[in-house]
Amino acid sequence: MENQGSAGSKDMLYLVGGLALLVAGAGLIMAHPEVRRQLRSSLDRFLPRLSENLGNNLAGVVPDVQRYLKLRSM
Repeated sequence: MENQGSAGSKDMLYLVGGLALLVAGAGLIMAHPEVRRQLRSSLDRFLPRLSENLGNNLAGVVPDVQRYLKLRSM
C-alpha cells in the first residue's frame, strides 16, 4: 500500500531543499570581497549602466528608511 501523495511531497521537499542549498552556497561565495569585486567588474563589461542605476535607486531609498526608523523609535 503506497501513498502517492507522500512521494510528491518528498520530491517537493528535495526541490525546495536543493534551492535553499543553492541560495546559501551563492551567499557564502558572494560574502568574499574579492569575488564581489570580480563579479562587479565582469558585470560592468556587459551592463555598464547597471551599477549607476542601482546606486541611484539605493540612494533614494536610504533617506526613507532612516525616516521610518526615526518614526518607529518614537
